[in-house]
Amino acid sequence: MKNAGCLIAAMVVVVLLVLGGVGVYNGLVGAREAVDSQWAQVENVYQRRADLIPNLVASVKGAANFEQQTLTQVVEARSKVGQVTAQATGAILNDPQKFQQFQQAQDQLSSALSRLLVVVERYPELKAVQGFQDLMTQLEGTENRIAVERRRFNEVAQDYNTRLKRFPAVLVAGAMGFQPRPYFPAPAPTPR
Repeated sequence: MKNAGCLIAAMVVVVLLVLGGVGVYNGLVGAREAVDSQWAQVENVYQRRADLIPNLVASVKGAANFEQQTLTQVVEARSKVGQVTAQATGAILNDPQKFQQFQQAQDQLSSALSRLLVVVERYPELKAVQGFQDLMTQLEGTENRIAVERRRFNEVAQDYNTRLKRFPAVLVAGAMGFQPRPYFPAPAPTPR
């Protein structure tokens, strides 16, 4: 009788451990999905910006004597963003080096766009064109969205990464292959 009681107690402990492990695993899956979902939002706003650039470049090309070097830098930076994103899309979140390459390409595009906006200030006839003004408004709104989505990504990545390091999740995470997610660094100041 005593052995039966010990056996039942051991079975209850095992069941509780299994249920606890399942709960931890499900929590980690939910947190990882939140990170992946927010990453999709980040990619979405970066793509929106990339989609605006050809129209912006076309508008600016119409200005007489516009500085071609600046336009070339914007076009090249956009192209590099497209290459890095295409090469690394599936692995960006799992590979800190690919994440850094992605972010460097995005930062170069931001810097090139910033230089373009400075140069545009010298062309009042361009600033008077309504289509150009509309594009600039859309671009500014997109830059704000990028900042918001990056901040949100960092928040969900922090929650996920914190869960990975807490006990008992750290035991489940290691055994099940959960990996920490990178963070977006603070944006570099743009030269004006």
